[in-house]
Amino acid sequence: MNRPEPAQPGTLAVARPAAELRARVRRLEPELIAFRRDLHRHPELGRQEFRTTNLLRDRLVAAGLEPRVLPGGTGLLVDVVPPGTAPGTGFLAFRADIDALPIDDAKTDVPYRSTVPGRAHACGHDVHTSVVLGTGLVLADAVRSGELRRPVRLVFQPAEEVMPGGALDVINAGGMDGVGRIFAVHCDPKVEVGRIALRVGAITSACDRLVLHLDGPGGHTARPHLTTDLVTAIARMAADLPAGLARRMDPRWGVSLVWGRIASGSAPNVIPQHAELEGTVRCLELDGWREAPDLLHELIAKLAETYRAKWTLDYHRGVPPVVNEAVSVARLEEAMTARFGGGGAEVVEGTEQSLGGEDFSWYLEHAPGALARLGVRAPGDTTVRDLHQGRFDVDERAIGVGVELFAALALEDDRI
Repeated sequence: MNRPEPAQPGTLAVARPAAELRARVRRLEPELIAFRRDLHRHPELGRQEFRTTNLLRDRLVAAGLEPRVLPGGTGLLVDVVPPGTAPGTGFLAFRADIDALPIDDAKTDVPYRSTVPGRAHACGHDVHTSVVLGTGLVLADAVRSGELRRPVRLVFQPAEEVMPGGALDVINAGGMDGVGRIFAVHCDPKVEVGRIALRVGAITSACDRLVLHLDGPGGHTARPHLTTDLVTAIARMAADLPAGLARRMDPRWGVSLVWGRIASGSAPNVIPQHAELEGTVRCLELDGWREAPDLLHELIAKLAETYRAKWTLDYHRGVPPVVNEAVSVARLEEAMTARFGGGGAEVVEGTEQSLGGEDFSWYLEHAPGALARLGVRAPGDTTVRDLHQGRFDVDERAIGVGVELFAALALEDDRI
């Protein structure tokens, strides 16, 4: 595991007594838990989060803020700017994803079970949303009291579960303009509530989808030399492309091409005119993700020439790896340890790189930042509640932990 370097003591200039901020977050917790449960009962898929967007907008407006709905009608941006902020001062940004998954909620023992068949917040996005909302409410109050000294942007992003991700919607709408650093949390059911897990460098992986089409004139299986034997060609592509890619790329990048579908032909004595091969490319490192498409095109062209096949490749970019910047990771560790690490408690863990994809990576193409894994497992709970499963649930005390962490970053540290 890649554990961040220990933070140096004394790097946080505390502007608000810890007890005061904690008390303010505790007062908000019942509202934020109720908000999370309401979202959990009414999950919405990517770019369909109209109800969720309206609830967020109304609560932020009531707090005296001015949220801007994204052009697609779902998702919001809201800037919290202290009076007298110098022009050009970089925003500290916090991102939440607001969409749900197209699966059934399998929980039967909670009052906040999804009321929408085939829809569930089974990835914790309702928690992420409640954390950033709570952060906004704390900061809105801090503006009025004169305690916020730097501009903050709250990003409520749609469609994280939709490739290539709603992060691009936010970026195209100007959501990263002026942002100097950005943070996010993601629920982790393996980490106990009250803790976060951090990693410098790649914390998630890239995942792309590709469909290879081969075409030829077709013909009789008795005369393959007079036509293009597409079945043999597609079979060779299936076997040789993963091996060729592995031998042409640095093995430390962890590039993996795996096929999930192959299709060709309809009769035993007819050479078909079309064949398809579909799969995914996963990659642990950003350099490998960037090189994979061009290299695949090169390898396919050489194999297709051998078998005299015409080809097209539909290469669908998913997301690059989330690559946590070292300084941002250190600041998360500093803030978490300062807020929750009293008495020698271990509140920051190292964590491994996941093979899952996360479109928070797109933001890191524009500004440094980091994604932290937020502990949501209740102490002593041995039930396995993995992400993207219908039984997924959280210890809701994690919401307050996330709010206090983000609020501390905004209020107690003036550095971008």
